[in-house]
Amino acid sequence: MTLKKIRLYGLSIFVVVMMVLAGCSDESGTEADQGEGSSGADATQEITYATTSDVVGLSPIDTNDSVSSAMIEQVYETLFIRDPETMEIKPHLAESYENPDDLTWEIKLKEDITFHDGTPFNAEAVKYTFEEFKNEERAAPRASLMEPVESIEVKDEYTVVLKTAEPYGPLLAALSHTNASIVSPEADKAGNLNENPVGTGPFVFEEWVQGDHVSLKKNEDYWQGAPQLESVTMKVVPEYSTAVSMLQTGEVQFIDAIPTEQLPRLESMDNVEIQQKEGTPVYYLGFNMNKEPFNDINFRKAVSYAVDREAYVQQLNGLGVKNNSIIGPKVFGYDESASEEGYSYDPEKAKQLIEENGYEGKEITLLAANRDMYMKMAEIVQAQLTDAGLSVNIETMEWGTFLDTTAEGNFEMTFLGWSNSTADGSELLYPNLHSDNIGSSNRMGYDNGEFDQLVNESRITVDQEVRQEKLNEANIMAVNDGVWIPMHHGVVTAAFDQSVKGLELDPTGQWSLYNVSRE
Repeated sequence: MTLKKIRLYGLSIFVVVMMVLAGCSDESGTEADQGEGSSGADATQEITYATTSDVVGLSPIDTNDSVSSAMIEQVYETLFIRDPETMEIKPHLAESYENPDDLTWEIKLKEDITFHDGTPFNAEAVKYTFEEFKNEERAAPRASLMEPVESIEVKDEYTVVLKTAEPYGPLLAALSHTNASIVSPEADKAGNLNENPVGTGPFVFEEWVQGDHVSLKKNEDYWQGAPQLESVTMKVVPEYSTAVSMLQTGEVQFIDAIPTEQLPRLESMDNVEIQQKEGTPVYYLGFNMNKEPFNDINFRKAVSYAVDREAYVQQLNGLGVKNNSIIGPKVFGYDESASEEGYSYDPEKAKQLIEENGYEGKEITLLAANRDMYMKMAEIVQAQLTDAGLSVNIETMEWGTFLDTTAEGNFEMTFLGWSNSTADGSELLYPNLHSDNIGSSNRMGYDNGEFDQLVNESRITVDQEVRQEKLNEANIMAVNDGVWIPMHHGVVTAAFDQSVKGLELDPTGQWSLYNVSRE
């Protein structure tokens, strides 16, 4: 095959992946007295970000939650990133790449970059990171990103060669994912990266006080130039309404994933600016396919018919988009035809299916993480399924416990979200619904050979038109199997003090603090 060489130049904006539905039970919160917030004259180059959940850990290899990703991507970096304006993939720690053939990716790395501990960033560091990521004993939660990579070779100090068993179309998207961030080999060998993260990013880890905060400081030696912010603090504030009050008074300067109930309050604050954009996240109600009656298509159809998602989305006041498709409009692989598939609201059909299949009065439990949006979903779905003839309970859990519980399959029906941080449909359908990932990221236990084949075909070609076709077919199949009921597709949001400048969201919910300052 003729050698193809692609070189892409220019500085890239460091992008942080963050998708978290934040908040829990904010109705009990009371508004603080009207505060002035932070004035430009008094602003220091410090920023505090409030989130309702703590990080699970600080290692990109060993975690897979959006709260952790927020801090991970301030400290670490990936070989490639997705441009927040064009959504095109560009080199970041990589300088360029070549495809000598469809199975080979020769990646040239940027030179003269060091990790925070002084370890040089080079091809050996990349090889070490990816081999640890693929190590079955380490069991990286997002190991599926690198699953098609058969070997990782060091060609020279700044060139790494990845070879795949088959052509792998989404590889660059996978390498732009937070969890594919490059770690310091020395730091990983010496200790626990979950508690002592060491990357190449614009901020350096200082401390993690579990349940309270994570602190970072500026990297004076950052290869793109030191950030303007001197320090970054992630503050755990369990009640979203409290976080809003803290933003109002200037105690924190940045919150995101705004719950619908808090939007009017935030819009009324003179010292606060709001960003919102239609995004790539999808939030859904899922069924445990390893338990009865959730493995019965008639039961799943009944639930789908019983849930009035149009009415639910209207309650979001513009912070959600209804679409029957699992792949959303901002994600590669979406086709508008998929929006007409699946099972729209029809309460009479729901009742009929429940009665005909002997499910009337059936006791089921909805498991929900203790976050505002998931709780809202659970309460609405509970009422609607009760009206359809089921007996429905809600069980709530803290986020970390919830992730462990659902990964172990200890649930019946649950609510989850997927940020689609690569904006690629293969990296939505493969980790979440392909049978290869049952027992890990395929929490529903969905096992459909025909679906698997379509997803595989979307991954083993670099022809983007073929990938689009296969993803649409697989998407429609999963929609009609009813394994997920898409509750809504996300609108990414952030609210921040007017003194904060340079903060921008992109459709994946990503945001960067590298270019942020306070005035």
